[in-house]
This record gives sequence, C-alpha cells and structure tokens, in this order.
Amino acid sequence: MDTHRSFKDRAYGEFARVGQALAHPKRLEVLDLLAQGPRHVDALAEEMGLSVASASQHIQVLRHAKLLESTRDGTRTIYRLADKGVLRLLLALRSVAETRLAEVDQLNRERTEAGEAGVFSREILQRRIDEGDVCVVDVRPPLEYHHGHLPGAVSVPFEQLPDRLEELPRDRDIVVYCRGAYCLWAEEALDLLRQHGFKASRVAGGWEEWWDEERPVANTEEVHT
Repeated sequence: MDTHRSFKDRAYGEFARVGQALAHPKRLEVLDLLAQGPRHVDALAEEMGLSVASASQHIQVLRHAKLLESTRDGTRTIYRLADKGVLRLLLALRSVAETRLAEVDQLNRERTEAGEAGVFSREILQRRIDEGDVCVVDVRPPLEYHHGHLPGAVSVPFEQLPDRLEELPRDRDIVVYCRGAYCLWAEEALDLLRQHGFKASRVAGGWEEWWDEERPVANTEEVHT
C-alpha cells in the first residue's frame, strides 16, 4: 500500500509541474507566441510588455516543466515549443475554459456580437486553396510568416495593410488569417478591407488551429529577430 501511494504521489507531483507552469497568463502568452515561431527572450519581452528579466523568469518555469526547448544562435538563446503536444495542451486548456467558464463564454459572445459575418471554416478554406480561386493573406509579423504559413498565403503584416492595399486583387475573394482564435488582427484587417471595397472574409481560428489539425503548411526559413 505504501508503495502504491508513493508511486501515485510521485506521478501526480510530476503532472503538477506542468499545471504549475501553465498557471500564469504571461506564461500562456509565451506559449502562444512560440507556437507562431521561435524567438529569443528580448523579442518575447518586447512583445509582451515585460522586462527581459521578467520574461526570462517565465521562460525558465516553462523550461523546468519541459514545455520549451532552446538552441544557440551566436550569443543568443532561441526558444521554441518542445513539440506539437505543447500546442495541443494549450488549445485543450482553452477549450475547457470556453466550455466551463462563463466569463470566457461571455467574452466570446461579446466578440460574436461585434461581428462574425464572413468567416470561412478551415475545411472550406483548404478546399478553396486547393482549387486556387482565393487570395490568402497572412497578417502576422514577418517572423511568424517565415516560420510557417498557409499554402500560397502572401505576407501583409497588419500594420502594413493600409499602405499595401493596392497589392491585393479586387477580382478574387480575399481570406485573411492571423495567429489563432484569440488574436484580433484578422478581424480588424477584415473590417479595413471591406471599408475599401474588397470582397473579403477571414478564417475561423488561425495559424495555431490550422497547424494543430495537420493541414498543409508552407515554410520558408526560420527568422529569430
């Protein structure tokens, strides 16, 4: 009996390491950003509005739980998700929160009320990509696009979109996407495109959901700056 209890205590203690590592909103944000592409600590800190020291502390907690891996690039350390299982853990956590927490449900209801028209399912978008009759626009930062993107997608980072509208076709459907279900760039890009007369939609979810579902992706090169 003591052996059985000792085994369970040790096993659940190890499981708890992962739970403890996830128990901070900024650490979830680190995982979300690294699902888009590898980064060094300075880039993570800048995007998250943290000091480098604070971002580094969160990274070390995630590394201790074996959720991140790292490589050296000259004098810098580049961090990435340990594997796709970490992304699936993050998406599963979101799914449970969406199902069980009224506060998350309310957030998403408010977002739906703000406008959900013109959303392509990922299944339909993949078919349209295969048929070649749609222009797919990735509005994430270039670093993330270069790490991986939807097949045939063109990179037009959201902050550049107002100045690059003339590059987009007016005789084809445009579908925009960004990081994932809780990124708002695609919705804001959709509003802008429609204001300028484009026939535009966005995809449900984004890069994270597409990648998780093992759909075709394109890669160019890894960029860490």
